Amino acid sequence: MNSILKKASCVVLEAGNIIKEGWKKPKNIKHKGRIDLVTETDLAVELFLKEELSKILPGSSFLAEETAGNAELVDRTWIIDPLDGTTNFAHGLPMVATSVALWIDNSIALGIINLPILNEIFTTIKGGGAFMNGETIHVSDCASMEDSLIATGFPYAIEDHVDFITKALNKVLMNTQGVRRPGAAALDLAYLACGRYDGFYENALRPWDTAAGWLLVEEAGGTVSDYNNGEFNLFSPGILATNSKLHDSLGNILRSCL
Repeated sequence: MNSILKKASCVVLEAGNIIKEGWKKPKNIKHKGRIDLVTETDLAVELFLKEELSKILPGSSFLAEETAGNAELVDRTWIIDPLDGTTNFAHGLPMVATSVALWIDNSIALGIINLPILNEIFTTIKGGGAFMNGETIHVSDCASMEDSLIATGFPYAIEDHVDFITKALNKVLMNTQGVRRPGAAALDLAYLACGRYDGFYENALRPWDTAAGWLLVEEAGGTVSDYNNGEFNLFSPGILATNSKLHDSLGNILRSCL
């Protein structure tokens, strides 16, 4: 698996060059929904990743946001978000990520999150720890909600979740040092894994948003569950990820808002 991770990481870094090139050019933006965007760069990166990753594992399948979003999750499936934070990308904000995970034997075997504009790549293998630019990372040791920095995100179908979002945001803001909302869940999970955040929660994410970050957080010593502290899966309606020490406290706040 180390060999696969090394090869896949090289591919993801190459894909990052496509994002960097697109970053410099005028954006050709289309709408998938009222506020859900897609650009030529999203599509170019996804097609590149599918082509190159299939060479690493011939015969593997893909669950990918733009071209295979309804594919089944079967053994040896690459789970891809080519450009998490497309709205950021379209507006010239650097908080964008490529997320790639490999699903084998009913679990995430490896994960890669690349932040091409910020020049940080996060990698992990199940049972092998978590890394940023090759250096070991670990979640924070913050044990107090009032000292914590929490991240969240808002789903595209905001009208379906706005009551919970505003209620939870009010309570989290009142009980913590602050809340951040960069607009890319893969980045949020990577930042949690390396100790920049102490917790993260969000509704209505898709498998490609969370697959790599889920494993990264757990390998960095964190905990991932649904809002009710149940076992998380790639199709859970909400994700709660923390440095472990704050899991019950943040979970209690979220549960009070359901």
